[in-house]
Amino acid sequence: MSLEKIRHLMTLATLAFAPSLHASDPKPTPLWPGPVPGEHGGLPAETSAPGPDPKGIAGRPIEIISNVSVPTLTVYKPEKSKDTGAAVVVCPGGGYYILAWDLEGTEVCDWLNSIGVTGVLLKYRVPRREGQPPYAAPLQDAERAMGIVRSNADQLGIDPHRIGILGFSAGANLAAVLCNNHESRTYPAVDAADAVGCRPDFCVLVYPAYLTLDDKGEVLAPEMRVQKGRTPPTFIVMAEDDPVGVRNALIYYAGLGAAGVPAEMHLYAEGGHGYGLRRTSQPVTTWTDRAGAWLQSGGWLARRPEPAAAPGR
Repeated sequence: MSLEKIRHLMTLATLAFAPSLHASDPKPTPLWPGPVPGEHGGLPAETSAPGPDPKGIAGRPIEIISNVSVPTLTVYKPEKSKDTGAAVVVCPGGGYYILAWDLEGTEVCDWLNSIGVTGVLLKYRVPRREGQPPYAAPLQDAERAMGIVRSNADQLGIDPHRIGILGFSAGANLAAVLCNNHESRTYPAVDAADAVGCRPDFCVLVYPAYLTLDDKGEVLAPEMRVQKGRTPPTFIVMAEDDPVGVRNALIYYAGLGAAGVPAEMHLYAEGGHGYGLRRTSQPVTTWTDRAGAWLQSGGWLARRPEPAAAPGR
């Protein structure tokens, strides 16, 4: 490929992603500059509405997004004085049917900003596409998102080697699938962003789902190709009374350990599923304190040194 062609593709990648860098006014950016891979229409219009339970979580309702066929990224930047240069792609959950948009999305980006991390909120395709694995279309979106963020690291003011992924429930499953299957894209390359590695540098899984075979709870799902060097360091949170089944996370954690992948898991006695990070009296809702300490100890929150002043200034 000629140098001119490479420069042209890099320009297209940058033009396709022009995010607002102001945390007070984040604006979504379409993930795909043209047609979305494999989409043929037929879905109802995208909707955003309160969840069915008026009490929601911690006394507040949940914003639910349905029928996503146009995936987006929304960048939330921390205050400059706090900015560590790290970034995290956030994947809300919802069973691959809907997205818990505020509980597991915007509020998570606010927390990330509070510890100096750029939050990149991924609105991936839901519901499940017929005839495909539930994660298939969302995985394309996650691959694309990671490539876009890494290829635009300079523009975003982040370190391309400190970009993680964080997911909840089905979003945690999506994060785990990407962490174990990132050697090549599952769609034809669109621009130079698709030539950049999409392996997350670290991973946070909060009440993850679907990590094991449905009928063999002691066996990892085949897409969980855990391997040292492939699977990034991982942090896991789960409650023993989670209806998804705590074995789901325990088996994955054990698989990480057996493969020599650095991992930390916090298992709480109570908490159920779907609590996000809204604080209640239950200890499980303090998981962000543990996660923040893990990110710090892993070196992902280390402040980047300021550029040296030019001589004579």
